[in-house]
Parts: sequence; structure tokens; C-alpha cells
Amino acid sequence: MINSGVVINILGALLTILAAFMLISLPFSFYYQAEDSIYLLSASCTTFAIGATAWYFSKDRSKKIGKREGFLIVSLGWLTVALFSALPYWFSGVLSDFSNAFFESVSGLTTTGASVINDIEIVPKGILFWRSLTQWLGGMGIIVLTVALFPLLGIGGVELFVAEAPGPTSDKIHPRIKETAKRLWYIYVGLTALLIVLLKLNGMSVYDAINHGLTTMATGGFSTKNASIAYFQNPVIHYLIAGFMFIAGINYTVIYYSIKGNFRRVWNSDEFKTYIFLIFSLTMLVALIVYHSTGQGVEQSFREGLFQITSIITTTGFVSADYTSWTPFITILFFILLFVGASAGSTSGGIKIIRHLVIFKNTILELKRLLHPKAIIRMKVDKKIVAPRVLTHILVFLLLYMILFIIGSMIMTVVLSDFDQPLLTAIGAVATSLGNVGPSIAELGPLDNFSAVPTSGKWVLISLMLLGRLELFTILILFTPYFWRIN
Repeated sequence: MINSGVVINILGALLTILAAFMLISLPFSFYYQAEDSIYLLSASCTTFAIGATAWYFSKDRSKKIGKREGFLIVSLGWLTVALFSALPYWFSGVLSDFSNAFFESVSGLTTTGASVINDIEIVPKGILFWRSLTQWLGGMGIIVLTVALFPLLGIGGVELFVAEAPGPTSDKIHPRIKETAKRLWYIYVGLTALLIVLLKLNGMSVYDAINHGLTTMATGGFSTKNASIAYFQNPVIHYLIAGFMFIAGINYTVIYYSIKGNFRRVWNSDEFKTYIFLIFSLTMLVALIVYHSTGQGVEQSFREGLFQITSIITTTGFVSADYTSWTPFITILFFILLFVGASAGSTSGGIKIIRHLVIFKNTILELKRLLHPKAIIRMKVDKKIVAPRVLTHILVFLLLYMILFIIGSMIMTVVLSDFDQPLLTAIGAVATSLGNVGPSIAELGPLDNFSAVPTSGKWVLISLMLLGRLELFTILILFTPYFWRIN
């Protein structure tokens, strides 16, 4: 039987933590005299009141968390946090329609970066900072943060961590989950702070540097400018953000070992080597095409190719140029890249390179097995044999992913029937939402936003963003009858 008391208790704790983070936006409101402080404070107080009440009246319940409670807490946790994260937008009137406010909130927390705000630059500074902060919190995962804090409340966190990070790899930085979560956040905070300093030193204002530092390391893509990164003319800023997007797309276990100087462990990662090869080869291909098709200089072609390839693969979604205006081939290429993703164990979304790598290797070996049907041929990744259960998990994931993409595309084609390009716009919107990327193709391209999507379509995309962020299984398992069956 599911322990509902611990579920309510942890959801209450999550909301009290969220309320505290909302207050971080207040200094920006006061400094810029944005007159949005009252709305942020009201949202924080409302969130705290409900969260503290839920936590207090369930604090004496059993704190034991099993797998069912873990999946339920993570799924409901993301949904609950997203609902209350929408309050600053709604209370302030920046997004007076709650569906729009919730869409912006979910897009932020899932680090998708798809926006419904038509003019970002007129949004009050406190609200705009909150928008960036939601991505930073969602990047590493609010649940992973609380895994490091919950022991103070007497709550174990292993089941939460497993449900929050259900990727195909099992490497651990530390045998204790709490210590793993802490180390992840130390790296995350340190890299964010470093990027903020570097952006400030290269011409960004303090406010812009902080916001872009938060959303870059989260691979989120929310910007303080309507033109995104294209607003900043300094090439160094483009290279800095591209570089840190690349870092953010690396498995944090690999980053940890590189910081510790264990480069042998780093280079033993097949996914990391594939990730580097993919970024490098596609950058050179796109740069070459851009150079010949647009007449831009070599350096600018390389920079824009590097930036956009890194942005799409890491699912960050920053824009330095309108890639849909380059050539039809590049538009198709970038659409395909919406399904790739970066490394498992990173803040990026998408299918993840490791899954593609396993399927590719298994396909090659399957051809070899046809020639040698009696041979025992085992697949290895990182010099370790891949268990059949992991391969099955990946195959099921890919099947579910494509089923959701097809069904979502069919629904969105009907919803967007009034658009000039309903089919292309629909499949692009579904692919970018499920992959948590942000920019898409057709009428939801890098220069557009999602404000014109009908309300029903926004709720479909909200569902896909949440499914993609939690890698399908964490939410879909709740809809199976045996999840609720009493043992």
C-alpha cells in the first residue's frame, strides 16, 4: 500500500523550499524598481503557507519511501512545483491567462525554453530573473537538490534519486546517494558561478550575465533578450556560451572525474567520445554549408555552426542566428537533431547519445550474428557488457518515445489546422517539447514563440515536456494498474 503521508510530507517540503527560492528574485525587483516585488512576495507566501501546512500535518507519518512512493513523489513533485512556479507570472499579470503562465513555468522547470511571452525585454526584472531561476532549478532537478537536504528532515532519498534520474547508466560518484547529490550540486553551482564571472568580464551586464549563466548550465535557453544570444555582438560571448553548453551536455560523472584528474576514466566513456565526435563533425558540416550558401566569413560561419549545433544537441535552445533560413538541408538536419540529446547524466533532454550508441552497436552486432548464428557475441559499452535488461529498457523507451511523437503530432496537426504549415509546425512542436529543446521549425522556428498555439495545444505540449523531462517511465508507470495494486 502506498504511504500517502510521506508523499504529502515531501510535497510540502518541496513547496517550502520553492517559496524560499522565490524570495531570491526580490533584490532584483528592488534594485531595478520593477514594482513586481509584491507579486513575488505574494506568490512566495502562498506557496509557503500551503507547503508548510502540508508538511506540518504529515510530519509524524512514516518516512519510509519505497519505489512506488519515489515515482509518485517525483511525478507529483514536478507537477506541483510547476503549478506554484506559475504564480509569479499569473499574479503579476505578465501572463494573465493561467494556461500561459503554467506553460511558461513547465517550460522553465523542464528546461525546454519554449516561451509564450511576446516581448521579453519589458517583463519586470524580478519576474524575468524568476523565469531564469526556474530553469536553473529544473536543470539539475529539484528532487536531486532535496535529496541532499532531506536527511536533515529524517527522510531517505535513494528512491527519489532513482526516479528523478532514470537514465540507462548506473555510474555513481559516491556510494551514498546524498553525497552524490551534493557533489552534483557543487559542480553545478561552481560552473554556473564561473560562467557568470566570465560573461561579465566580456561585456555583459551583471543582470544579463547572471540570467544567462543560470540558463546555460541548465541547458534551458531562456534569455533576457528577444533576439536571444544574437543580441550580443561580442563573438567571445558566443564562444563562452557554446563552450559551457558543451560542458553542460556532458555526463556529470565524467565532469567529476575530469575535475579529480582521472582522465583515464573520462576517455573510457564511449558516450563522451561519441558526443565530441558528433559536435565536431556536425559543426564542420554546417559551417561549410553556411560559408558557401550565405557568403559569411570563415570565422562567423564556424561560430554560428558551432553555436547552433551545440545548442540543439544539448537541448539548450539558445539562438545566435535563424538556422531555418540557411538551407532546407540544414533545417531537416536540425529537425533530426531534436531527437538526439546530449549525454545521460547531464542536464540536457532528448533521447540521449548513450541510447543511440547502444542501439547502433547492437544493430551492427545483429548483422554479425546473422553470419555466425551459433556464436556468443556480447555488446560492450565503456568496456563493460551491456545487460539484456538494459537493452530491453532502451528499446522500450525508444518505442514509447516514437509512439508519443506520432500521437502528439497527429493531435497537434488538428489543433494547428489554422496555421499556414500545420503539419511541419505540429511535428516540430511535438519533437521540441518531448526533447525539451525549445526552438523548432516552420512557424515555431528560432525567431518565433509559442504564444499563437491554441490553449488545447499548449496543454498537449505541457504534457509532452513533463514526459520528456522525466524520461517517460517515471510518469507513464503511474497509469498502469499494477502500480496501484495492493500487494
